[in-house]
Amino acid sequence: MTTKVSTPEMKSLHFQPRKPATTPGDKVVGAVSHTALTVWTLIVILPLLWTFMSSFKTSSEIFASPFALPGEWKLDNYVKAWSEAGIGSAFLNSVIVVAVALVIVMVLGAMCAYVLARYTFRGSRAIYYLMLAGLTFPIFLAMVPLFFVLKNMGLLNTLPGLILVYVGFALPFTVFFLFSFFKSLPHEITEAAALDGAGEWRTFFQVMLPMAKPGLASVAIFNFLGLWNQFLIPVSINAAGPRVLSQELAAFAGQMGYAVDYGALFAAVSVTVIPVLIVYVIFQRQLQGSVSQGTSK
Repeated sequence: MTTKVSTPEMKSLHFQPRKPATTPGDKVVGAVSHTALTVWTLIVILPLLWTFMSSFKTSSEIFASPFALPGEWKLDNYVKAWSEAGIGSAFLNSVIVVAVALVIVMVLGAMCAYVLARYTFRGSRAIYYLMLAGLTFPIFLAMVPLFFVLKNMGLLNTLPGLILVYVGFALPFTVFFLFSFFKSLPHEITEAAALDGAGEWRTFFQVMLPMAKPGLASVAIFNFLGLWNQFLIPVSINAAGPRVLSQELAAFAGQMGYAVDYGALFAAVSVTVIPVLIVYVIFQRQLQGSVSQGTSK
């Protein structure tokens, strides 16, 4: 009869996890993916840096040395774009429209997604599928009906009408995005809140909504990017009203004709891009957290 002798050294050797071997195929895939990501990063970042650098130059400097640093870093182009080109007022209009529309669509979208995900009633699936159908509906097909609807409501060429349309087009995506977050939350939390005496409204706003914070942050970023860069909707239903930033930027580029002040134009473009970068830098942690949370579920 033989006995097995186990020593601490043998146990450590026995239970030590083996590192996965790196095959030549893994190295090739890693090298190709890193190269592709590097090239894509340069494609995205270099034009932004060039635009920002050119916003401090005059048109003659841009044509003489496109990739050289400005001879003198002045804010004259930004002052001209902000005041003379009307970028300042358009920027304020964009902030008002996007901020109000974003708050409304986040509140309504979260409520709708929560009800569709947590409650079963007649027609709930039909409502959900109609929301999904709204994602596939092309925007340009709705411009003519929207024009007459807003005209009959007295909201054509107004900022409230633009806000209403923004909310309508951003709502399906918001519901679709938040539906899975509320669906994955455990029902025991809702039952515990009910036992503590919390009603439906208190349970939603104080318990369930904070738990979906990563999803709310992500969909808020996506909605902000989509609404801030929207061009077709303002041009179609707000052509004669107070212009937003995308409208004013296009008008500023078109009214120059052949005598384009590229320095001021690049300054106006920088004013449009910088808020988007700031918002992403501030909320990138929430965006990454929501992605990792979604993959872990």
